[in-house]
Amino acid sequence: MRIVVTGATGKIGGQVARLLAAAPGVGLRMVGRSLHRAPRLEGVETARAEFSDAEACRTAFDGADALLLVSAGEAEDRLAQHRTAIDAAVAAGVGHVLYTSFLGAGADAEFTLARDHGATEEMLRGSGLAWTFLRDSFYADVLLDFAGPDRVIRGPGGTGRCAFVARRDVAEVATRILRDPAPWAGRTLDLTGPVSVSLAEATLLMTRARGEEYEYVDETPAEARASRAPYGAPEWQVDAWISTYTAIASGALDVVGDGVREVLGREPTAIAEAVADPL
Repeated sequence: MRIVVTGATGKIGGQVARLLAAAPGVGLRMVGRSLHRAPRLEGVETARAEFSDAEACRTAFDGADALLLVSAGEAEDRLAQHRTAIDAAVAAGVGHVLYTSFLGAGADAEFTLARDHGATEEMLRGSGLAWTFLRDSFYADVLLDFAGPDRVIRGPGGTGRCAFVARRDVAEVATRILRDPAPWAGRTLDLTGPVSVSLAEATLLMTRARGEEYEYVDETPAEARASRAPYGAPEWQVDAWISTYTAIASGALDVVGDGVREVLGREPTAIAEAVADPL
């Protein structure tokens, strides 16, 4: 079976590639922009391609029975990149596309980047390709990035709750589906952790798991905007960062999905385990 993995230089794509490389009967091709950062895997093909390069994508996707389409990074032209990649998948005759989406993706999502995911899902629905959507919650591992070196998570999340999902679970689910995609065609799977927690509870779990003190500081939206101003990011990106927290505060992400359990036949990984050994 020929499987193509995009985003191979990232956390999810790289881990999926490692898992597939160890699986029997798989012909694997890793696709990325900076392949020197991809895993070094014996016998695995590589192809350099950016989603904005239609011809490079078509060549990279050629012959794929299944394609892992890892969503592009934060960018103003993200949807245009996704359109180019999907059109290339159609032109290359890809058999099945597995797309990494986001929980509650749609035009009215509180998390602004989830609106792009909703629009991309619509592109795939209308493409004629077989597809499966993995609607991931926020990654538990990323809580460490949110905290930074001072181990403080700051944002207007209030007492809202989120069932943060381990990256390793997402990669394992993706790997399982890519190896046998037909039973999952046309399915949308919510991938979350086992329980919803507030950000204050999450930092307590992080403290216990890592033996270092973590703290959550609740900000107002105005305070959040001011604290992020020194980064000099464009307004759309600052809005996205802040909406990470307001989406939690709104209750929209207080969802415990059954996708991990359904695909893997086990309980999702708890936050404590995910942050103790992050991907």
